[in-house]
Amino acid sequence: MYRKILLPVDLNEEASWHKALPTALALCKSFDASLHVVTVLPEFHMPMVGAYFPKNFSAKAHEAISAAQHTFIKENVPEEIKVQSVIVDGSPWEAIIKAGKKLDVDLIVMASHTKRKFVDYVLGPNAEHVVHHAKVSVMIVR
Repeated sequence: MYRKILLPVDLNEEASWHKALPTALALCKSFDASLHVVTVLPEFHMPMVGAYFPKNFSAKAHEAISAAQHTFIKENVPEEIKVQSVIVDGSPWEAIIKAGKKLDVDLIVMASHTKRKFVDYVLGPNAEHVVHHAKVSVMIVR
């Protein structure tokens, strides 16, 4: 039923994957699907944003996140699961949807955060945006 499953992961927020990861792994095993672990970095290339960071900050951030994500995968994803590490830039929900399209995934599995932060009240939760805008199935794990 599913060939490619996308799992958005915020490596600084365990709640973004703690419950969603086991669900995604079970689905991968059940359907012999590949897992695509996606981490979203803020957009550092915009002139207004980039001016506040040192030169090559974006490249260094990508290297650090890539290393952290590979460690995360090694520690949390069984070897029998086909897995791909993906790092994307932008707003979380838009980057998740774009990554899903580019990777041609057929399911997005993500956690629903119960903690409400100020940014959630202003922008709305990322999970809600992904559910409303994705063209593929989205499973929200609580």
